[in-house]
Amino acid sequence: MVNLTPVGLALEEKFGLYWLFQLRGAVPAPDDVVVISIDQPSATQLDLPINPRLWPRDLHAHLIKKLANAGARVIVFDLIFETPGDIPENDEKLARAMQKAGNVVVVERLDIEEMPLFASQTSPVQVSTVTAGTIPLLPVIESAALAQAPFLLPRAASVNAYWTFKTSAGDAPTLPVVALQAYAMTVYDDFIRLLTRVSPAFASQLPTDKKTLDIEEIIFTLRHIFENEPQMTQQMRAELRRDTSLNAREKRKINSLINLYSGSKMRYLNFFGPPRSVQTIPYHQALLQPDHNQAMSNDFNDKVVFIGFSAAAQSEQDRIRDDYHTVFSNPDGLTISGVEIAATAFANLLENQSIRPFPFVGSLGLLFLLGFTLGVVFLVLPNRSATLVGVVLAAIYVGNASYQFEETGIWLPLFIPLFMQLPLAVFGSLSLKYYNEKWERKQIEEQFGRFLPERVVKHIKESAGQVTANNKLVYGVCLATDVENYTPLSEKMSPGRLSQLMNDYYAALFEPVEKYAGDVSDVVGDAMLALWTAPSANSELRKKACLASLDIAASVDRFNQTDNRPKLTTRIGLHFGEIILGTVGASRHFEYRAVGDVVNTTNRIQGANKKLGTRLLLSGEVVEGLDDFLIRPFGDFLLVGKSSPVNLAELVAHKQAASSEQLWLCEIFASTLQTYQLQQWQQACNGFSEILKVFPDDGPTRFFLKYCQQYKFAPPAGAWTSVIQMTSK
Repeated sequence: MVNLTPVGLALEEKFGLYWLFQLRGAVPAPDDVVVISIDQPSATQLDLPINPRLWPRDLHAHLIKKLANAGARVIVFDLIFETPGDIPENDEKLARAMQKAGNVVVVERLDIEEMPLFASQTSPVQVSTVTAGTIPLLPVIESAALAQAPFLLPRAASVNAYWTFKTSAGDAPTLPVVALQAYAMTVYDDFIRLLTRVSPAFASQLPTDKKTLDIEEIIFTLRHIFENEPQMTQQMRAELRRDTSLNAREKRKINSLINLYSGSKMRYLNFFGPPRSVQTIPYHQALLQPDHNQAMSNDFNDKVVFIGFSAAAQSEQDRIRDDYHTVFSNPDGLTISGVEIAATAFANLLENQSIRPFPFVGSLGLLFLLGFTLGVVFLVLPNRSATLVGVVLAAIYVGNASYQFEETGIWLPLFIPLFMQLPLAVFGSLSLKYYNEKWERKQIEEQFGRFLPERVVKHIKESAGQVTANNKLVYGVCLATDVENYTPLSEKMSPGRLSQLMNDYYAALFEPVEKYAGDVSDVVGDAMLALWTAPSANSELRKKACLASLDIAASVDRFNQTDNRPKLTTRIGLHFGEIILGTVGASRHFEYRAVGDVVNTTNRIQGANKKLGTRLLLSGEVVEGLDDFLIRPFGDFLLVGKSSPVNLAELVAHKQAASSEQLWLCEIFASTLQTYQLQQWQQACNGFSEILKVFPDDGPTRFFLKYCQQYKFAPPAGAWTSVIQMTSK
């Protein structure tokens, strides 16, 4: 909404455009343009006052001769010659020099008049119109100059744009436009030739007699053609691409004319850097150089030369004001002179490098998409994660905006996304979350009471923080179980007997989970998923889950000792981390499920028991910091479907209940595993073989012995890692 208002544009110009220029930094200006500066050093060298109006005009005549001899293509004076000088003969000398050079363009001043159209006595609102007329130049100068044109900049605290054609002055072309057309007269015949191919009727409207060519007439005619025939732009560009008789420099000039006459009247300046980024030569240096000097020829040959006041220090600006604040104005107060802005505008037109605001409809769509994305991010994600994502999104957007600005000159909105949309997304989402929390707490019992015991609902409500109707991020331990060879067993039993068997089996599993304050989240076929959750990570959760796992293993052993029913060998996996607790379902049926990588990884850990020949595996995240249990570490495994390895270990027993055999096994196994990881294959093989003499059925020992024997006879080539990749579930 702010972007739709003039305030939005003003903010983007003041801050967004400024930041984009600062991010881009200074860039080289084209070699085709040079500024000759009237400044304090030149005034001192020539023993003249700093004010250029007081300089004798025969100096300008002498400079024009030098520039013409040096091959300057166009000479542009950003000086007003509307009144006679102190010495009339000097005016004549200047006029003769201009006429002989034949390429001098002079700036003219506009007389702006604001005329009221109507005003009501009952209303303070007045409607008026602004008109601008040119103030005539000194006749002798006007008749000698190739062309004259105004250069009026918008009234603003900082100059960012200029007009190519001034509507209030009868669509008069401004100084950079006239300079460009004069510079491109070397390809005028080629331009007419291309235009004739596109439209002979329009080409015939342009004057062709070079002795009577009028720059302003050419400009007005071309402007009229391109304004009234929008398709002309694409047709001329296509014809220019197909033409093979022109070199790259000539094509650039013609293309710059096409872009000039088909583009907007208002153009944003693409500044090259701080003051004097455009090549600047002091007036006295150019004036006093010897004729036919090679350095002078290099400086001015086939170039457009702008002559005007250009301060080199702030003290000069205090004495005469022809300067403007821009995005590159120096901190010490030195601003860019009008002549350098005119030169910059000309260079932008020649290179077609004006800053182009992103299309209005595109900006609205971009801001809507960005605002919507930020809103969703901060509403859906937890505050910490949302902040990180928001910062990343903002950085990506700023990087893209900076890249587009630097490479293509496209100006994307910057202030509104960073300083309006992002703060609104943050504070708006926090406010919504705060006010929704009370309502959500009231809904917890109704939403979760359908499928969870009262104790679980109370725990989530009071301990797990805010719970939405969709999900909640918490810390938790997942415990997954699975029955070995369940499918063949279910095929052999009748549904009734199988149902009774599984009910008795789950009773043996559920009791330890409930004993240690866990929650059975899911039961499918022969598999169970249990959870221990809390709003923050703590070791008590993991300790309870480990105790429950050992009790489940013992409970299943007792279950299998009962006669007249099949033995159900159970594999158990444990993992810890962040999980999402969410509701799944519709209508009157809902389920409370855990979602996330931790759940998937837990099932993979449980499945790894098959390969290792174990019953109870857990990850390093579960046992970290727990000293109450006897653990047999196995190292890192890359489980099926995972991209990051998981550290696995076997939960053997509670330390207080561990037997001497279990203690010996864990100790010798850990030592032997270390030799394996150090690639001491023979020593590792011997160690694992010794373990098998005592524990011939130990699955992990057989598993690692196989790898040792393989590497013993075929050592791994190149860099080796101890991470073991599991290729199947």
